[in-house]
Amino acid sequence: MKEINATMAGTVLNVMVANGDEITAGQEVIMLESMKMEIPIESPDSGKIAELKVNIGDFVNEGDVLLVIE
Repeated sequence: MKEINATMAGTVLNVMVANGDEITAGQEVIMLESMKMEIPIESPDSGKIAELKVNIGDFVNEGDVLLVIE
């Protein structure tokens, strides 16, 4: 299991994956909005989404777990 964390504080603007989805390294999985900028969060590894920890509209802090891949 590997956690993907927020790189900065912001609001979850979009979630591009769902539980059970197969993803590849470098794929954008979540879009954050911070200071009127869109910040894409990419998966560092390929795998399967084990658990989404956030929903659209949630506020996250830097370091918060966004999702878990297996």
